[in-house]
Amino acid sequence: MIIRELQAADNAAIERVIRECLIEFGGNREGLAWADDSLSRLSDYYNREGRAYWVIEQDGQVVGGCGIAPFAESSEVCELQKMYLLPPARGTGIAAKLLDTALTFARLHYGQCYLETLQNMHAANRFYAKHGFEALDAPLAGSEHFACDAWYIKKI
Repeated sequence: MIIRELQAADNAAIERVIRECLIEFGGNREGLAWADDSLSRLSDYYNREGRAYWVIEQDGQVVGGCGIAPFAESSEVCELQKMYLLPPARGTGIAAKLLDTALTFARLHYGQCYLETLQNMHAANRFYAKHGFEALDAPLAGSEHFACDAWYIKKI
């Protein structure tokens, strides 16, 4: 498995990965990444200063990814966004490498990293806590994903 930057040719594949994962966890609804306008053209969304998205490729297929972008246009707080991996990529250690790639980039631009997820994504919640993200009681002001029910932040 390799980690590389998202290319325009990956848009459909990563959208499919994200949608499959959201369906798996009941996240195929408004208020979550499912309804984001940018989901079908992530390469355009992340092709700006202070933003980036990486995909995991296995045997020529995109099996996961995640991105960094400013949270609510903040210059201090970024958001770890759309971190989803298909089942074959889970439990392989590649998620930790992907997170490290994202946070290495984030440190160049921001002081804190925020993320929003769902409580029923139990493995993801354990993963974020294991990697130093602290649970919050409520979302940060400016959150657009009103259906998320788990929030984390980490000083970077």
